Amino acid sequence: MYKDQKITVVIPCLNEEQGIEQVLRRMPTFVDQVIVVDNGSTDRTSEVAREFGAEVIREDVRGYGRSYKRGFASATGDIIVTLDGDHSYPPDALSYLIEALLHLDADFLNASRFPVRDRRAMSFKHKFGNWVLSFAMSLLYFRWVRDSQSGMWVFRRAILEGMTLESDSMAFSEEIKIEALKNPRVHFEEIPVQYSSRLGEIKLNPWRDGFFNLWFLVRKRFSK
Repeated sequence: MYKDQKITVVIPCLNEEQGIEQVLRRMPTFVDQVIVVDNGSTDRTSEVAREFGAEVIREDVRGYGRSYKRGFASATGDIIVTLDGDHSYPPDALSYLIEALLHLDADFLNASRFPVRDRRAMSFKHKFGNWVLSFAMSLLYFRWVRDSQSGMWVFRRAILEGMTLESDSMAFSEEIKIEALKNPRVHFEEIPVQYSSRLGEIKLNPWRDGFFNLWFLVRKRFSK
C-alpha cells in the first residue's frame, strides 16, 4: 500500500518476455497487485511474469484496449497504474507519480513522455505523429494535452464507472484520457516522465495506427 491506498499495476503484453522481466524486477514493493494481461503471446511472457509474482490473465482476442479492459475488470486497487511490458516506462517512478496524484488531488494523471531525453527512444516520425494527435485532441476537447498517446497513467479506480470505453485497439490510450477530460467531476493532470528505448520487437504501425487514432478522435468527438 502507499499512504493507505491499495495499488494495482496493469501491464498489457504481447511477446514481451525480455522486457517484462526488467519491468517486474524494478516494481516497487508497495504495489499490492500486478496484473499482466497476456494478449496471445507465443513466447515465455506468461511464465516469466508468474516467476516474478504477477497475476497473469490471458486475453486471446488481440487488442491494446481489449487487454486493458480485461485487466481493469480484475483490478482491486484504489489506484491503478498502467505501463507497457517493453520497459520503456519507468516502474521506479511509481512513487513519484502516485505522490503527484495525491498532492494535486487529481483523479487521472497522464505521464507525458515529452520532452524525450533519450534520443533513441522515439524517432522524429513518431514525435511528429504524437504532436499531430495531441494537438488534434487538444483542439477538439478544449484542453491542452501534451501526450495523448502515452501508455502510462495513474488514476483512481472509482472513475472507471463513469467512463464509456469502447476501443479495443491502440486508440484506447486516447479514449481513456478523453473520458477523463469530458467528465467535470474528474480532475485531470499531466506531468513528465522519463521514457526509454523499448526492449524487444516494435509492434506499432505508425501510419496505420496514427491515421486510425486521428479518425477515432474526430468520430468520438462528434458522435452522440
